[in-house]
Amino acid sequence: LLLFLPERSNLAGVRHILLVLSGKGGVGKSTISTELALSLRHSGKKVGILDVDLCGPSIPRMFRVQDNDVHQCDSGWVPVFADQDKSISLMSIGFLLEKPDDAVVWRGPKKNALIKQFVADVAWGDLDFLIVDTPPGTSDEHISTVEALRPYKLLGAILVTTPQAVSVGDVRRELTFCKKTGLRVLGIVENMSGFVCPHCSECTNIFSKGGGEELAKHAGVPFLGSVPLDPQLSQSLEEGRDFIREFPKSSAFPALTHIAQQILDGTLQQSS
Repeated sequence: LLLFLPERSNLAGVRHILLVLSGKGGVGKSTISTELALSLRHSGKKVGILDVDLCGPSIPRMFRVQDNDVHQCDSGWVPVFADQDKSISLMSIGFLLEKPDDAVVWRGPKKNALIKQFVADVAWGDLDFLIVDTPPGTSDEHISTVEALRPYKLLGAILVTTPQAVSVGDVRRELTFCKKTGLRVLGIVENMSGFVCPHCSECTNIFSKGGGEELAKHAGVPFLGSVPLDPQLSQSLEEGRDFIREFPKSSAFPALTHIAQQILDGTLQQSS
């Protein structure tokens, strides 16, 4: 019996685990992870974000907690809380670096070992959702993350793309990764989908349009929505502000809250 105690460990109180994936860098995985966490928090949920982008950890900056340190407790690392209510908790290698400009120059095995440690040794407590923000690609870190989380309540993956064909092609490869690893795809998000002018409200499709929706249709997975380019969203991420609370009239707001609602609806259907 004692052999199975560590297996329960720190993810026992987590009800749902979501992976945010993309085969492409720079499509906004961390943005979607952050805004999804904030939307779920505003729906009354307790949320954690595990940032496994070891070479480019941006989650601490997006919540304006990049100067915080991680502390130890009896059951492992205590995550950093993004708010006084402790409704959003974060873990990232960004909290473990001595200097913010330090580069993580590691080979695969060392990265894999840290990911396993993040999964086993962070004292998340009770969470409704744990969102895992991943690096681009389909390699070591992704395989390690899926393998380490497989014994737990892994709900599935959200894939993020931008509309243009180059990005959609890379995300198609991510769909193949999900198929090969038996990971359920909850849906595709098309980020940076048009720019709505704040003065005249005209929408300009800077990166073309509709690639994510077309891919979802072709792959037979849900299309969760299009999130437009929005200067207010960029500003809130740069300054570590709560976009969902502060900018309800922005063009990106309905898209982001709609994505979160679909995730909530999906978990309700699954548990009923």
